[in-house]
Amino acid sequence: RAMPAHAIAGSSPAIRATIEMIARVSTSDATVLITGESGTGKELVARALHYQSGRGDQPFIAINCAAMPAPLLESELFGHVRGAFTDAKQARLGLFVQAGGGTIFLDEIGEMAMEMQVKLLRVLQERRVRPVGGDEETPFRARVVTATNRDLEIEVDEKRFREDLFYRINVVPIAVPPLRERTGDVLFLAHYFLGRIAKQSGRRVEGISAPAARKLTDYDWPGNVRELENCIERAVALCRLNEITIDDLPPKLVEHGAGKLVISAASPLELVTVDEMTRRYVRQVMAAVGGNKTHAARVLGIDRRSLYRRLEGVKPEPSETAEPAQTPEPSETP
Repeated sequence: RAMPAHAIAGSSPAIRATIEMIARVSTSDATVLITGESGTGKELVARALHYQSGRGDQPFIAINCAAMPAPLLESELFGHVRGAFTDAKQARLGLFVQAGGGTIFLDEIGEMAMEMQVKLLRVLQERRVRPVGGDEETPFRARVVTATNRDLEIEVDEKRFREDLFYRINVVPIAVPPLRERTGDVLFLAHYFLGRIAKQSGRRVEGISAPAARKLTDYDWPGNVRELENCIERAVALCRLNEITIDDLPPKLVEHGAGKLVISAASPLELVTVDEMTRRYVRQVMAAVGGNKTHAARVLGIDRRSLYRRLEGVKPEPSETAEPAQTPEPSETP
C-alpha cells in the first residue's frame, strides 16, 4: 500500500499511541517537542503534524540546529540586513518569516549553543524576529516544532540547556518509540521500503524469504527505522533472486544472536572436555547459520581455514547422516 512520504505507520501499541497523539495535536498551534532516539523518524512526525493540520498548504521548513555554528544559525533563522557581516551583500529573510503560516521544524535543538538559546527564547516569547544587524522586528505566524534525541531534563540539570526555553518548547511532548519496542512493525516497514526502493531502482524484487524475515524480526535495530531502510536498500541492490534472502542481509544482522549459548539451569551441568565443548559449540554455530561456513567463521572469530581444521575434528552425532564428499556447501556471500 502506497503511503505519503510523511506517513507514520504501524500497528504496535507504541506507535499507535504516537499516531493518536499526532492526530490530537495537529489542529493546535501549541509548540511541540518531539523526542526519540536517532533514526526513529522524528522529522516524519513533524511532517505528519504539519500536513494533518490546516497549515498543510503552507511551507514546511526544517533545519538541523547541530549542523552550523551559532552566528550562521542566527542568520538562517532570523535573517540579516545588508552589510550585517562581511558576506552579507544583500538582505535576506530568515526561515521564521519564510515559513509564512506553515511550520518551522528545529531538529536537534538539544545541540543549540547557549547564546542561541537566549535569542530563540526571546523570539518564541514575543513571536517576533529581528534580523542580524537590524533594528526592526517582524512578526511571524509559523508553528514551531522542535526535536531532540537528548534527555533535555538532564541537559537542564547539567546546565547545558536553559530551563525557561525547555518549558517554552515542551508545551506538548510527543515521544517516538524505538523500533525494538515495535517489533510487530518491522516486517510491515521492511515490505514498504522494499516496494518503494525496488520501484525506484527498477529491480524486480518482490518479497522477503522466511529465514531473512526471521533475521529482521530478531534483530534489535539500534539505528531504528533509518537502519532498517538502509538494510533493505542494501539487500535490494545485492539481491540476485526475486526475493531478499539471508545472503543479501548485512553480516552483523545475520550473525546477531548466532553465537549465544543458552544454558538451562533446570538441567544438571554435564562435565566434558574442552575439545568436546568446542566441537559441540562449532555444531551449534553451523546449525544457527544454516551451514554457511563463511558466516560461521565470522561468528567464531576465526578464518575459514581454521574452521575447516576444526570441522575435520567434529564427528557427526549418531542421528546425523554423513554427506558425500562432493556435496556442495550452502550458497555463501562472496
